[in-house]
Amino acid sequence: MKIRLLLIGKTEEDFLKAGIREYETRIKRYIPFELTEIPAVKNAANLSQQEQNHRESEMISKYIQTGDILVLLDERGKEMRSVEFASFLNRQFISGNKNLLFAVGGPFGFDESLKKKASFILSLSQMTFSHQMIRLFFTEQLYRALTILRGESYHHE
Repeated sequence: MKIRLLLIGKTEEDFLKAGIREYETRIKRYIPFELTEIPAVKNAANLSQQEQNHRESEMISKYIQTGDILVLLDERGKEMRSVEFASFLNRQFISGNKNLLFAVGGPFGFDESLKKKASFILSLSQMTFSHQMIRLFFTEQLYRALTILRGESYHHE
């Protein structure tokens, strides 16, 4: 299985880029992993939140192929502890699907049409974080889950 992280727009802050690169390198030791930055919607400032969400969802949809499992990272999704996330990943690995896609939307979340395509909606916290910071938090949690599955000592519980 290959894991892809789909992101709307570029990561802007250098400290976030450095952290994401570090975890991306670590993740690739365990599983094929690809981070894809989808260009931000043009003229977003002139669009309603609903129209911006719709356009972003259309752009994300272009990356979904038949048989892919789509997981949206959204503050209104289901929360999991790190061990539960590792178990979720393990179930996906044994499912036989080729690709597991995680998507981080823009600042206003996802359009309902994309939510209907998703197999799962995951929240990393009840707190609200910038969509820029979620990139780093998610890559760290993905790495953590992979070490849990391997029985390595990164995660302490």
